[in-house]
Amino acid sequence: VSKEMQELQKQWHSVVQIIHSNANVVAFMNSRVGQYLDDHPFIALSLLMFIAVSAIPVAFFLIFVVTTAVMACIGVIVMEGVVIAIGGIALLCVLCGLGAVSLGVSGVLSISYIALSTLVNYWCSSRGQLRKQDVNGSLPQKKPDLDVSANNGKRE
Repeated sequence: VSKEMQELQKQWHSVVQIIHSNANVVAFMNSRVGQYLDDHPFIALSLLMFIAVSAIPVAFFLIFVVTTAVMACIGVIVMEGVVIAIGGIALLCVLCGLGAVSLGVSGVLSISYIALSTLVNYWCSSRGQLRKQDVNGSLPQKKPDLDVSANNGKRE
């Protein structure tokens, strides 16, 4: 499992290096927006989630606008304004909902990442301590428990 994990880590590292060496990515990361998003990963994740989730409703809206524009060319000019206004309001409602959902999802992902990385760090550090103790040939020493109530009774 360790060799497979190392191979996967090497592949992931090469993909990240390819992305980071792209000229467009370098130009974006050197911009003010890129610097800000680099300093605020939660906002960057929220923005990424919002863009990914809102692509389909925006595409439907654009198809809707083109369709109504074609209908307007045929002679339904009044209907175009009403339908586009209703569609715009509906899109605004959908995008607000998707914004809230993307904030929630990125919050859950951030919390999950923090919890998972903490658990992995704890697990790795405890394994390292056990290996040290195995190498030293000693077992973990249990500290004597102090009975606070017994000490309080002796003082009074």
